[in-house]
Amino acid sequence: MSSPRTVLVIGGGAAGNAATVFLRRAGFTVDLTEAKDDWNATAGSGITLQGNALRVLRELGVWEQVEASGFGFGSVGITAPDGTVLHVARDLRTGGDDLPATIGMQRPQLQQILIDAVRASGAGVRLGTTAEILGQDADGVSIRFSDGSEARYDLVIAADGLASSTRAAIGVHDKPEPTGMAIWRIAAPRPAGVTRTDLAYGGPAYIAGYCPTSDTTLYAYVVEANRDRAEIPPGTYADEMRRLASAYGGHWPEITEHITDPAKVNYTWFDRLLVEGAWHRGRVVLIGDAAHCCPPTLAQGAALSLEDAWVLSQMLTESETWDDALFQAYYARRMARVRPVVEASVQIGQWQLDGVRDADVPGLMGRTMTMLRELP
Repeated sequence: MSSPRTVLVIGGGAAGNAATVFLRRAGFTVDLTEAKDDWNATAGSGITLQGNALRVLRELGVWEQVEASGFGFGSVGITAPDGTVLHVARDLRTGGDDLPATIGMQRPQLQQILIDAVRASGAGVRLGTTAEILGQDADGVSIRFSDGSEARYDLVIAADGLASSTRAAIGVHDKPEPTGMAIWRIAAPRPAGVTRTDLAYGGPAYIAGYCPTSDTTLYAYVVEANRDRAEIPPGTYADEMRRLASAYGGHWPEITEHITDPAKVNYTWFDRLLVEGAWHRGRVVLIGDAAHCCPPTLAQGAALSLEDAWVLSQMLTESETWDDALFQAYYARRMARVRPVVEASVQIGQWQLDGVRDADVPGLMGRTMTMLRELP
């Protein structure tokens, strides 16, 4: 009886965790290595998971935990800066009619659910450890870990994020590019009247929005033009976000009261990345943010990463031969889906940067989300 194929997953975010669980379920021997000692278990504020992300999480076997931990809703509101509701649109159920259109969650809770799933799968886990590719041939990849140990795998999946060192190490020279926007985020108590995402366009920020993440919490965000981080002392983060948020009405005054601790405010630039041509070199394959990244104007970053893990795992499980043809087929299948989402996400932000008042934002969002109803 032949030994199970071996896979190393580099990176313990949504894509890497999901790939690990799927491949373990298929009977492969899988190790996951994550550079952070704490597995990023407490990082982040909130996350918006639309139906196509929920579909993958259900396939992963964690849907019940996600449903219990998050806040589901089926519409999005568009408001004026003063809080006046201008329009309420019904969200598409991109994961199918048997799943909510959207669930908001605290990001650390989602990460813990995925961590628990990886642990339960029986995968080997190395925390606080990085991996260096020593060399590869047609049959596998030799790895040296930062603890000095070495191992060999049939396949390496690089899920190490936007700043992927593995991407650069295998000769893929694409790098993320800023889109010109930046976002301030915070987790806060949920006002009783917040039962969906509301978005305000205009005012001192390009976008001011919030998403309920549980019966008692939400995450709120404001988007402005990006600034040099070196010119914004971390100790002023709460002041900066509160200054922008205080111009908005509706539920915002109650939310703004809680923007007081700079350590709880996250500031991040919007980036764009789309690796062209192929997402692999030999037996090393990129997934998730290591291969593509879009600004969160469509809330599809985690969803696309989870889909990558699901699709690649299916293809690896169904194929006897792991070769260039298989990995190129994976790239072609995913690029057909990822490209329009990245381009639409960037375009929506660019219209706002350019001040295009008659931009067809609802139409572009609707066309893109309709496409996501199809299986990835």
